[in-house]
Amino acid sequence: MKKTITFFTIFLSIITMYAQEDINLLTYENTQDINFFSSIKSGSQVKEYLTTSKNSVKIGDTLVLGVPTSQEMNTRTYSGSYGTKARGGVGQSRSTSKKTYEFVQMGRPAGFGSIMTAMGGDAQNMADNSLKNTTVVVKEIKTYHRGSKNKPLYVIMVLGEINGRAFGINKYLSVMDTELAIESGEILLKNRKMTRDEAIAKLKESKELMEIDMMSKDEFEKLKTELTPIIMIKN
Repeated sequence: MKKTITFFTIFLSIITMYAQEDINLLTYENTQDINFFSSIKSGSQVKEYLTTSKNSVKIGDTLVLGVPTSQEMNTRTYSGSYGTKARGGVGQSRSTSKKTYEFVQMGRPAGFGSIMTAMGGDAQNMADNSLKNTTVVVKEIKTYHRGSKNKPLYVIMVLGEINGRAFGINKYLSVMDTELAIESGEILLKNRKMTRDEAIAKLKESKELMEIDMMSKDEFEKLKTELTPIIMIKN
């Protein structure tokens, strides 16, 4: 996965200069519709994106970083001497691991730091567990093809800190696939709409509460009225 992101970092830096004018509203359905995406240039700026779950993400919105879904392993070998004389060939390996984000990397997707890292053959520096629950601001939204112009689009977001401070030397974070980041829980939408499955689960829970007199019938009927339109939507 990280090698793929490294490749796209170089690729995006080349094609961004050819991006077309802004797209006011991009929907997930647009990204999968060849009649639409075949006319879109990679790197196009997007003002508002409507996800597959019909949640809106716009420039200036605040989001929250959820829980990292990947794990990075590091192994180091140490050598040394014991007593008064060096004993060659003495060494040991130590492995450490840390939680990292699968879809959130440090820096811009085609920023100078990212390009230099990719050219050096190193994997991209992914955000780690220390940023969990951080509130961020959407600075940019861009869309790119998954390969050639005849391939569907995916959406990248550039995030900044809510208080204006930088994320270290990187300054920004990049969400390399918005849909997958939201689906995995790495990105949390503050005004996310309830899904059909969540609405059904909520209604079932409320019915059980009513049956044990922990919720009144009027409260249950009011909630049922609110959730019915969501439940009636076909997936």
